[in-house]
Amino acid sequence: MFKNIGLIAKRGDTQVNDCLEVLINFLHKRELNIMIDAASAKLLSQDHHLSIAANTETLGIHCDLIIVIGGDGTLLRAARSLAKHEICLLGINLGRLGFLTDISPTEINEYLGEILEGAFLEEYRFLINAEVYRNKQGLFHCNALNDIIIHRGSLSHMLTFDTTINGHFVNRQRADGLVIATPTGSTAYALSAGGPLIHPSLNALVLVPICPHTLSSRPLVVDGDSCVQITISHEQVGPAQLTGDGVLCQELLPGDSVVIEKHEHIRLIHPQGYDHYATLRAKLGWSKAVQLKTKNHRLSEIKNSPIANSDSVS
Repeated sequence: MFKNIGLIAKRGDTQVNDCLEVLINFLHKRELNIMIDAASAKLLSQDHHLSIAANTETLGIHCDLIIVIGGDGTLLRAARSLAKHEICLLGINLGRLGFLTDISPTEINEYLGEILEGAFLEEYRFLINAEVYRNKQGLFHCNALNDIIIHRGSLSHMLTFDTTINGHFVNRQRADGLVIATPTGSTAYALSAGGPLIHPSLNALVLVPICPHTLSSRPLVVDGDSCVQITISHEQVGPAQLTGDGVLCQELLPGDSVVIEKHEHIRLIHPQGYDHYATLRAKLGWSKAVQLKTKNHRLSEIKNSPIANSDSVS
């Protein structure tokens, strides 16, 4: 099904070399066309006679599947660059949590062959775009797969900002910042800030205040097609910061407005049998609690059994 394969590896990480070698040999045996981005090609210890793409844009034009080797951060960066090409992305996890990159290097032989033959699950994940306005003039824009975050940066005091959704004023808040997350990003910073877990198939956005100054301030889930506008108060002293997927994008001054809307999507590929809830159990340690409870229950049964409490017979 996939004939032209693009490869993107985590930048500056020599540990991906072994995984790249295994992956390239695997693809060569299937006589597939392979293109690798220039930065990733530098990680290879030998010449595989691959086509080298000058940039990610070239991969998006010429490939029908991009395999990302690294962690979620590497896949997020690739997704932001490739979203306009509506290309399929597959992640091999060399990171820590790996909510998006769900194949380990040891599972390449087990799963990749099936995926290349068309046996896979496909998810559409939407991105959001943030447009910054200053004095009613467009100043800057960026996109994100996980979240757009407005935060106080290096300021020693909280931000004051107004939130408007679809033209309706919602509230004025004082907080360290605000996370505007997609369902994909609900397991990232939004989760750490106390936001809910949202199934990736839902068309929704979640607004999660960071350390709000009022106890009544709570995460807000809205329709994914909503237009969210955040305006930094004119009373604010000092600049705030705007980040997209953890990357610093723009400094925000008092009076600046940020408009966030759904924008483009990617096609995320999973092996057959992929289970979103199994991923949550594994990555968030839910299964560990179950295992510990079961273990303690069994130890209690053994301790209280008649055999354990009886006198030993010589």
